[in-house]
Amino acid sequence: MRDYLLTLCVTAAVTYLLTGPVRKFAIATGAMPEIRARDVHREPTPRLGGIAMFFGLCAGLLVADHLQNLSSVFELSNEPRALLSGAALIWIVGVLDDKFELDALIKLGAQMISAGVMVVQGLTILWLPIPGVGTVALTQWQGTLLTVALVVLTINAVNFVDGLDGLAAGMVCIAAAAFFLYAYRMWYGLTIEAAAPATLFAAILMGMCLGYLPHNMHPARIFMGDSGSMLIGLILAASAISITGQVDPDLLEIFEGSTKAATHAALPVFIPLVLPLTIIAIPMADLVLAIVRRTWKGQSPFAADRGHLHHRLLEIGHSHSRAVLIMYFWSALIAFGTLAYSVHSTSMWIVLAVVVLSAVGLVLLLLPRFSPRAPRWAQAVVPPRYRRRAYRLRTEGARAGAQGAGSGTDAGSEATTEATSGIDADAGSGSAEERDHEPVPAGVNGATAIGHRSRFSDRSKAGARG
Repeated sequence: MRDYLLTLCVTAAVTYLLTGPVRKFAIATGAMPEIRARDVHREPTPRLGGIAMFFGLCAGLLVADHLQNLSSVFELSNEPRALLSGAALIWIVGVLDDKFELDALIKLGAQMISAGVMVVQGLTILWLPIPGVGTVALTQWQGTLLTVALVVLTINAVNFVDGLDGLAAGMVCIAAAAFFLYAYRMWYGLTIEAAAPATLFAAILMGMCLGYLPHNMHPARIFMGDSGSMLIGLILAASAISITGQVDPDLLEIFEGSTKAATHAALPVFIPLVLPLTIIAIPMADLVLAIVRRTWKGQSPFAADRGHLHHRLLEIGHSHSRAVLIMYFWSALIAFGTLAYSVHSTSMWIVLAVVVLSAVGLVLLLLPRFSPRAPRWAQAVVPPRYRRRAYRLRTEGARAGAQGAGSGTDAGSEATTEATSGIDADAGSGSAEERDHEPVPAGVNGATAIGHRSRFSDRSKAGARG
């Protein structure tokens, strides 16, 4: 665990330190596309954040190769080299797309080629564990097609959800954390050496996301672009392929009593076609809904629109930060709920906990206008956004009064009168969320804040592509 934590920290540090220079490079090279109809940010923001993430990946693999407990992964398996080859190819295509806006079919072809590069070097699905049957060996063509399909689906699911500041990186980080715990349990707890590469990939992926998130949280200073979203999607898919299609379920027989029992016990996060759906279920659901929605309207499945889940959260009244946190909540609930079920599948407490947390999540979705407020005794120490309006008005009135007394004017008394009248109007002037979401000036640096629902009316009709 210590070596994995060291690899994670090095990856996060390299990614974090390089993101700032990459932002300046993106501005200098003009990698700041104009605002599109589906965008929620207010002014052009540099992309190419995937450059820092890729060098973080390289740093993590380099450090792991020189650690005593992890160097065996590179000696006994070719999967790290396969991952780096596929990641380099998809990263180059992503960088070109961030700068020149490549066609969607070109990017789809690059995704398939990247998956094929990994398959050629041995990172492929060799067998499937089927409940009630056991292990089913796949032919070379079956394994290749299934691997390519899984990589393409995961990459596009992550790419589709990359629409709000910190959303894609945070959700993938949550998924990688849950996956790391499962893979580490198989490698260290069950002594299955074949799970070591997947554990390393998950640790590096967490480091990449954690190092990038401080620069990408709202308001974002830089976007990862397709060079970042396709990269982390490919690494997540590679982790799933490594531990699912390479680890033989027969190795679990000594712990479960039989091959069928072992396969059934590992089912929740073991089948490749189920694993991405459980760990990144929200992006996958968004992907499927987008394809159905666009096809129903007679549009191309690759045509961009403003119908994604995060866009709908904004339109019903959630703030930017609140929409991101809600998506985090659902991702963590599904990923860690599945992880807990895979460990203790017979425990009813896990099912009850998931049901209760799901109810909490539904309540949060139904209260878009709710904004937490600190108690009165803590008004002076909490950030302004959590203070009550009456306290803010009194503070502003006192400050204006002090300035008026010093300048010999009566501005202080007027401000105090306004503050006093504002106290009574606080209860009847609308909800707290409505009062906080006043129009934001268009010159906010890198902001993606959104106010009232009506501010989407003009853009939603634009129907821009790209």
